Amino acid sequence: MRSGTDYVAFFRNVNLGQRGGPTKAQLERAFRQAGAATAASFLSNGTLIFSVWDESRHQALVQRARRILQEWCGLQEPAFCRSLQHLGDLIWGDPFAEHDAPAIAGRFVSFFDPSIANAIALPLESKTGDCTVFQIVAGDAFSVTQRVAGRTGYPTPVLERALKTPVTTRGWETIRRLVSRCA
Repeated sequence: MRSGTDYVAFFRNVNLGQRGGPTKAQLERAFRQAGAATAASFLSNGTLIFSVWDESRHQALVQRARRILQEWCGLQEPAFCRSLQHLGDLIWGDPFAEHDAPAIAGRFVSFFDPSIANAIALPLESKTGDCTVFQIVAGDAFSVTQRVAGRTGYPTPVLERALKTPVTTRGWETIRRLVSRCA
């Protein structure tokens, strides 16, 4: 972005403009009102790029924006925040380099509270074998999906059951496009 340090808020279970969720304008305005120097929605899935002047206060800003959104539209869902630098480092590290088989239908990164300690044995597989979480590092989980019996898996429910905490997921290509847009 243009000023301050850039972060990305990933809201769980939000599609802009749908019942119980904010509009794009509300999401951006809530972050600016909470103190963001800039705020720009990315796609319609509850992903917002924002900048702050004091990077030590980015989590507090996200919580203020969540309270504003709760007041305006009743939003209850959590948001998980990562720096744009962190997301760029993830891309540079390419956690999917060894997961490029033709059977893979999707590559995903899921976000959850990084303070949640996890002792999950990896790889973590869905019951139907259509989703495999192969790496978890500090609140970021990486997974691949495949079609099994005509159905493609999704990591959020697999991770929420295992971690017993809220999780939100984005496609790897979404993260790549987001970082590219901000470069």
